[in-house]
Amino acid sequence: MNLTPHAPRSRSGLVGALALATLLASLGTSVANVALPTLAHELGAPFGRVQWVVLAYLLAMTVTAVAVGRLGDALGRQRVLLGGLGLFAAATLACALAPSLAALVAARSLQGVGAAVMIALPLALVRDVVPEARTGAAMGLLGTTSAVGTALGPAGGGLLIAASGWQAGFVAMLPLAGVALVLTWRGLGDEPAPVRSGARFDVAGALVLTAALVTGALAMTPDAVPQVGAGPLLVGAAVLVALLVAIERRTAAPLLPWGLLRSRAVGGGLLMNLLVATVMMSTLVVGPFYLAGGLGLDEAAIGLTLAVGPVVSALTGVVAGRVVDRAGAGAMTTVALSTMTAGAVLLVVLPPAWGLPGYVLALVVLTPGYQLFLAANNTAVMTTADARRRGTVSGVLSLSRNLGLIAGASAMGAVFAAATGSVEVQGATVASISAGMQTTFLVAAALLAVATVVSLAVRKRADRPVSPARVS
Repeated sequence: MNLTPHAPRSRSGLVGALALATLLASLGTSVANVALPTLAHELGAPFGRVQWVVLAYLLAMTVTAVAVGRLGDALGRQRVLLGGLGLFAAATLACALAPSLAALVAARSLQGVGAAVMIALPLALVRDVVPEARTGAAMGLLGTTSAVGTALGPAGGGLLIAASGWQAGFVAMLPLAGVALVLTWRGLGDEPAPVRSGARFDVAGALVLTAALVTGALAMTPDAVPQVGAGPLLVGAAVLVALLVAIERRTAAPLLPWGLLRSRAVGGGLLMNLLVATVMMSTLVVGPFYLAGGLGLDEAAIGLTLAVGPVVSALTGVVAGRVVDRAGAGAMTTVALSTMTAGAVLLVVLPPAWGLPGYVLALVVLTPGYQLFLAANNTAVMTTADARRRGTVSGVLSLSRNLGLIAGASAMGAVFAAATGSVEVQGATVASISAGMQTTFLVAAALLAVATVVSLAVRKRADRPVSPARVS
């Protein structure tokens, strides 16, 4: 199997396709968040039900993340990426045409399956395309496009919702999906030969994982199934997790690569990825309700405010990647997490005192740290991966991120709702919404502090600078 990095002539087109796929997947995550207050109002649905517009997308991404990595290793990563892009485009059109909340949630589930491909495989393909000495810079570029997608979702979505309704945000993604399909199609001839291991896919594990994640998410959003209640759902989720562990320990080809997870660098990187994603998703779910109910902003202003952090991240992404190449992934991971912890603390302290300027200032501190973390942690994890298992490792990395996003949308959303003291968050008082926001980000700061401790524990293994390459 030829794993030599692609020639410079083909490299730019392939990296462009990977960057655009990453942007679209992030756009799919963020474009719906700014619409949540509007959907709750127009559809007359409580916070717990409207959350499923976000959760359905995240759950579908999570369940398919590891399977997508294995499929990419077996069938060819670019071919699987092409199929994922096609599914994402079709599901996006279905979202725009959805006549009800149930139809929208179903379409978002299909969109999430396509997005799982578009998030997992670019991380593996970067290692096929880019020389090792420039991996950090390439990861920084993917992080930048992810941040651009996260910024465009709230900013563009807010403006489009104000002008044309919530459907317009999905329509706007369709041309970008078409461009990504063309770029990926043109790059198919450059792909290394796929690896065929002969191992059967763990269908039972995938089904139990799906059931466990859906049950756990339902437990965190009891408004979605009020006739059952959170307690029985939590018990059910715990039983399913135990069953999943039992299945995975006995199967010949488990979904989760247990040998890799026992590695301090990989296991620690996955845990940090989960905790950080939890915090960042809470800014996208809790943020719109605080900005609308706590500060009285309309949809367009909410979108522009939420875009501030991702715009700062986009401006610092490539620089962050180059810093990682020169200073080492381990050290930069710790610096990034310390910066993020400070930003979360500022989200607790500054908005009640300074209002909107305080909220924006806290985001400006939090999000560059997130960008640096992505470049450093992705580099540390992917450089430990054997070439034949890069798809699997990137799938597990995406799985940890998606689990964090689900926790941010469900568990942190539940913290916010509980702290406001109101089931109908959109009808809560300004004071209770502000208290809910402060409680949520106090929990977020604690999670980031834990992640910082983990980074210090794995630093000796990860802190290996890569020799910098001259940038032409």
